[in-house]
Amino acid sequence: MTTAPDPTSWLARSSHPLHTLSADAPTTDLQPLRDVLDGVRIVGLGEATHGTREFFRLKHRLLAFLVRELGYSTFAMEASESAAPAVDAYVRHGIGSAAEAVAGLGFWTWRTREVLAMVEWMRTYNNGRPESAQVRFLGIDPQKCGPSLAALAATPDRLPAPERSRAATLLTALRTLDGAQPGSRPDPGQRLVREAEELVRLLEPHGSDTLRHARNLVRAADLVTRPWQHTDPEQTLFAVRDRHMADALEAELAAAPAAKTVLWAHNGHIGKARHGGAIRTLGHHLHDRHGHAYYALALLFGSGAFRAHRTLPGPWRGPRARTRNAPVPTHPIGPPEADTVEAQLAGATPGDHFLDLRSAPDAVREWADTPHPHRSYGAMVPRWSYRLHRTPVVLNESYDGLAYVATSSPSEPFTVPLAVGRG
Repeated sequence: MTTAPDPTSWLARSSHPLHTLSADAPTTDLQPLRDVLDGVRIVGLGEATHGTREFFRLKHRLLAFLVRELGYSTFAMEASESAAPAVDAYVRHGIGSAAEAVAGLGFWTWRTREVLAMVEWMRTYNNGRPESAQVRFLGIDPQKCGPSLAALAATPDRLPAPERSRAATLLTALRTLDGAQPGSRPDPGQRLVREAEELVRLLEPHGSDTLRHARNLVRAADLVTRPWQHTDPEQTLFAVRDRHMADALEAELAAAPAAKTVLWAHNGHIGKARHGGAIRTLGHHLHDRHGHAYYALALLFGSGAFRAHRTLPGPWRGPRARTRNAPVPTHPIGPPEADTVEAQLAGATPGDHFLDLRSAPDAVREWADTPHPHRSYGAMVPRWSYRLHRTPVVLNESYDGLAYVATSSPSEPFTVPLAVGRG
């Protein structure tokens, strides 16, 4: 009987150490990415938690490197497509403030000093550069459509009389989307979607500059009315959300065929394999459409702590607490178990490092072709059992590369006025 080769020595030889997480540091340790990303148009930067400071700092550093040295010009984020134009206006034209723009994205996960520092870096980089040489900010998530509703509020007054009343009626009905959670109004008939689509049809003949916001409402309504579970996995909320995010990014890529994009989302979204073997993820769509021009880099961690809301049993920090800027709890976690991806990466190279799976030797590829458990946490975790949570993954099917940080510390939130950035 033959045994699989021990990949430890090969993992150690194939990994590239990360000397720092600072975006201002020299990039000597990142230079191997030049060959790794040759021919890549979209780099997906994942994260095993939405509340790890080191992930955010590493993404900031990678963004700076990819923009400065490899010519990437669009930064797309798992963040509100309705609210993102305010961030883009700040980073490209200095309009407004970074803190209000980031808070306006509506997600506690991004209302952090780390994301704020990255947005401020984008503004500094763009300042004085011609628009064609600037890096832009893009949101691709249909959630949090309040800014689109606000932008459309005065639209009926600009329409001809026969359409004015109907547009006002539609907008009144669609205001229920403001603050509505995905899947909160399951409706097989999707009345809200049909009303949003009718609003788009009313605006199209007039060439309205608010048409983009109306189309945002169609996607937001679709998300709100989709069920969490369905006999057809592609009709579930998770699948529809990822499809909309992929389509939003695809529209931007089509509008700028030469542009290269950095994508920020959770590992569960950027991965190329179907979620649970059935649901097409954002990364699955991008891989289908772009092949090797899409590169999925998962970010993993060893031990420490991260930030996430707690599910019941409580105490649970719900939406009302979030509007009061209540702190999101932190969750300590010890070293990963020996059979996990993280433990095996740490056993080979204890410090921060990255590993390209595409160019890995046969021993590493055989290891990456075998199912392994790894850690994956969303914006909410169970209060007690989160430490035991492990998700199986076949690395070569899901990711093209891995970045490992030895220690996770909680992301650092910043406080904003009550009227700004509810979420």
